[in-house]
Amino acid sequence: MKKTTRFLKHAMGFVAIFFGLGVCWLLAYFITVWFYDWTGTEPHGLLRQLIGSFLGFFIFGTAMFTISKIGRFREKRMAIFHSLTDALAQIARGNFDVDLGHIIDPEKHPDHPFGQLVTSINELAVDLGEMENMRQEFISNVSHEIQSPLTSISGFAKALQDDNISKEERLHYLQIIETESRRLSRLSENLLKLTSLESEHHPFERKRYRLDRQLRNLILACEPQWTAKNLELNVSLDQVEVDADEELLSQVWLNLLHNSIKFTPEHGKITVFLRKAYGRASVSIVDTGIGMNEEVKTHIFERFYKADKSRKRAGGGSGLGLAIVKKIIDMHEGSIEVNSAPDKGTEVIVTISCAPAVQS
Repeated sequence: MKKTTRFLKHAMGFVAIFFGLGVCWLLAYFITVWFYDWTGTEPHGLLRQLIGSFLGFFIFGTAMFTISKIGRFREKRMAIFHSLTDALAQIARGNFDVDLGHIIDPEKHPDHPFGQLVTSINELAVDLGEMENMRQEFISNVSHEIQSPLTSISGFAKALQDDNISKEERLHYLQIIETESRRLSRLSENLLKLTSLESEHHPFERKRYRLDRQLRNLILACEPQWTAKNLELNVSLDQVEVDADEELLSQVWLNLLHNSIKFTPEHGKITVFLRKAYGRASVSIVDTGIGMNEEVKTHIFERFYKADKSRKRAGGGSGLGLAIVKKIIDMHEGSIEVNSAPDKGTEVIVTISCAPAVQS
């Protein structure tokens, strides 16, 4: 069966060649007849036959060359197309290590019809690869943050089963279990809060209110924390109205105030300023705490970022608080700036738009 099929293909190929030669010679005949009539010449019969034969072969060769060029062009296009579809299939399977630069270099061939498509696929692979790395890192961080308190809770719960421990030890273990449980609860709450903030459906209710009153009330609410460490609080607040989500901004100020209190040693000093200039409200929280170096400053707004034990300022939490702060400020189209140095304290400056003046 295969031999028969192969024979038929060869036979059809020979027929096509002979048919093509016949068409080319017929075309050559009409061309030479027209040329002789147009020029009024009549060459010898043998010469006329040779000219017709050469012209027929020339037309046939040109036609074959053109057809082969078109065939190779189509094959090349199909090869590129197959490479593109294969790359997309790899991306769909989760392999983002895809680079089509070996097929087409868009920089060298900017006008290539597939150049823009190759660039888009390369950028898609890079972006999806970065997102996958972030997803894996996020899952790893969440798992680590959950595993640590769970290990403590499990260990101390097992220790409580010992009937020989004293009452003081029992109370101490129960306090640790309670602390770790609260830590898990805060982690869960912050994860849900950050996920909600990053969704398109989180409620965002702007209203006009006095920012100085909000800051003063929150500072007073934190009084038990800063008085317990004998911290000196200096507060200077201009009267400023903003058009913002009051509940979300309260989370910003509480987080920043708690950080300053937490990382400022006893008998330290915290200063809170609120100033209005050029239609912008600037809130500055300055402490005399342990500060942080340049490396820590570049990462503090990343999820789960916590410096090592030698950089105590970034430790002790889940590493989500400042990520939430940054997201809320971005939602208000504001900015946050951190100035700090080790053992020199920290200044955090948050700037948002003031409410427009009321037309009388």
